[in-house]
Amino acid sequence: MFRCKLMALDSHNPTSFNCKDETEFRNFIVWFEDQKIRHYKIEDRGNLRNIHSSDWPKFFETYLRDVNCSFKIQDQQEAVDWLLGLDVRLEYGDNAEKYKDLVPDNAKTADNATKNAEPLTHLDVNNPDFKPGVMAMANLLQVQCHDDHLVMLKAIQILVQEHLTQEAVAKANQTKEEVEAAISCDCTTVL
Repeated sequence: MFRCKLMALDSHNPTSFNCKDETEFRNFIVWFEDQKIRHYKIEDRGNLRNIHSSDWPKFFETYLRDVNCSFKIQDQQEAVDWLLGLDVRLEYGDNAEKYKDLVPDNAKTADNATKNAEPLTHLDVNNPDFKPGVMAMANLLQVQCHDDHLVMLKAIQILVQEHLTQEAVAKANQTKEEVEAAISCDCTTVL
C-alpha cells in the first residue's frame, strides 16, 4: 500500500513494511521521526523511541497531535499514509529547486480523472490538505479506504447522493434561497 511513497522517501524496507506488525510499526515511526520528519528535537524523542513501553501508544497519540495529524493511533494505516504525505511535502519544500522541472508520469491521468468527476472538478487535488480531508470524510462516513483518494472521493459522492432525499435537497435549496434573499435585502438597506 505504501511501497511507492516509501521507495520515493528512501525508506529502509519499502517492499516489506507491515503496518500491522506492532514492533515493526513502532520501529518505523521512530525511524521516520529520526530520519525524515524531525519534528521533535533529538532529546525530546526518548518516549517515542521506547517502543517496548506500555505507554508508547499514548506517546504516539501525542506525536500525531503535535504534527497536526487528524488521525488517531487506531487508524494506523491512515496515520502512516498521512505521515508519508507530510514527509513528501517536507522533502519537496526542502528541495523544491531539485523537483521543479519534473513532471509526474500520471499527471495527464490525474487531470483526466479530475475533469471527469463532474461536480468534483473545481477541487484542488494538489492541495496538501486534500488527501487527509478525503480520508477524514471517508472515516466519518465509514467508506472503505482505497489507495487512490479520488476513488474514495467518488465513493463519498455516491454515498451522499444516494442518501439525500428529494425532500432534503428541496429544503436545502429553500434555505439557500432564503439566505440569498436576506442578504440582498440587507444589502439594499445598507445602501
